[in-house]
Amino acid sequence: MDKRRCAWARGALEIEYHDREWGVPVHQDRRLFEFLILEGAQAGLSWSTILKKRPAYRNAFDRFDPSKIVRYTGARVRRLMNDPGIVRNRAKIESTIANARAFLAVQREHGSFDAYIWQFVDGRPLQNTWRRSGECPAETDLSRAMSRDLVRRGFRFVGPTICYAFMQATGMVNDHLRVCFRWREVRRRGGGPGVNGRRENG
Repeated sequence: MDKRRCAWARGALEIEYHDREWGVPVHQDRRLFEFLILEGAQAGLSWSTILKKRPAYRNAFDRFDPSKIVRYTGARVRRLMNDPGIVRNRAKIESTIANARAFLAVQREHGSFDAYIWQFVDGRPLQNTWRRSGECPAETDLSRAMSRDLVRRGFRFVGPTICYAFMQATGMVNDHLRVCFRWREVRRRGGGPGVNGRRENG
C-alpha cells in the first residue's frame, strides 16, 4: 500500500526530499544557511526547479560556506551569471554574498545562527495539525517578525513567505498534513503547539 504524503510531493526528487528532509529540525549552521539561500532562490520559481539545481548550487557556492562566499568578487559574480546550473539572476546571486556577510555577523553576535534563528519559536518546533493543504498559511506573524529582523540585519530575499517556507524546510514548524505518514514521525521530535493554536496529546 502506498504511503500517504503531502500533496506537493509528486516527482521523485520531491518525494525523496519530503520523506527525508522537509520538516526535520535543522541545527547545523551551514545547513541553515543553505536552506536560507535556496528558499530565496526559489522566489518566483517552483521548489522542484531548485531541488534539481541543488547539487549545482553546492558546487557553485563552495558548499554554502559563508566564510568563502563573503569574499566573492565582481569577477566571481560574472562567472556565476554564466553558470547554467543555478538561477542566473544577478540580484539573487548578489544577495547570497550579502546574506553570507549578515550570517557571519549573526554568528559573531549570538555564537551561532542556530541560536539566533530558533529563538523565534522558543527553541522548539511548532506542531500543526492541518488536514488539508489549503489550511496551511503562506506566512504567519512569526515569519513576518523573522523577516523584519533579518532585513534589519542586512539579509535579502527574506520576505515573510520565504521565511515561512524556510521554517517549514528546517523543521521550525511541522506542516506535514495529518494524513501524511511523516506528520507523526516528525512530531515525535517534540515541540509546542503550532500556528493554528492546537496542542496535540499522545
